[in-house]
Amino acid sequence: MDLSVTVLGCATPYPSVDNPCSGYLVSHGSTRLWVDAGTGTLGPLQRHTRLQDLDAIWISHLHADHSADLLTAYYALLFADVERDPVPLYGPPGIADRLAAFLTNGPERSPVESAFAITELHDGHQVTVGSATLTTAAVEHGIPAFGLRVEAGGRSLTYSGDTAPCASLVELARGTDVLLCESESAEQTADMAHHTPEHAGQTASEAGAGRLVVTHVGRFLTPREAVTRASSRYSGEVSYAEPGTTITAG
Repeated sequence: MDLSVTVLGCATPYPSVDNPCSGYLVSHGSTRLWVDAGTGTLGPLQRHTRLQDLDAIWISHLHADHSADLLTAYYALLFADVERDPVPLYGPPGIADRLAAFLTNGPERSPVESAFAITELHDGHQVTVGSATLTTAAVEHGIPAFGLRVEAGGRSLTYSGDTAPCASLVELARGTDVLLCESESAEQTADMAHHTPEHAGQTASEAGAGRLVVTHVGRFLTPREAVTRASSRYSGEVSYAEPGTTITAG
């Protein structure tokens, strides 16, 4: 069984015509994990799996381009043709009330817990989902934000979420087979909240990652530019997280 990640979308900060916002389907055997539920990702998710068959959802942080499709998933889970128990949802502190604030339309709070079995993340959180082990680390994005390492079948992949370069991401990605690292920023600034492509290459190099996939590339960069610039700091294979593609760890 392969450990793989399928790119549902990686646009920032809003979807383009052919690229939803951040969302990924991590698979190992029959295990299915929806990682980030950015705007527009619920549609392409269903090309690969049904909501009924998801083992869990994991959300890196609560910016809309990483979480907005939880709102449409809520309606699917409670008011449409999806029949299942609440989906395990791992997300930042406050995620339940954040969802309820959007979804409540009357005097009574929307029952978000009827759709999602919510666990709040913290630095060092670890859980087994199906055949995969999920390890979470806090990263630096100006709000509560997390990176994720998934291990299964002797392979690993690490997802940065959104973050400035930080030691905790390097440690989370140590020796990983695939590092899926955001590269939103075109230039380095004094108050970084994202990686530049060069930062992504440096993070991959310091972590000893087997392969680097740049994702969440900002609108002032092309994917080709991001790959070229990341390659200046990392000697391994570098590619772009093209929407619709599946990347296998190892």
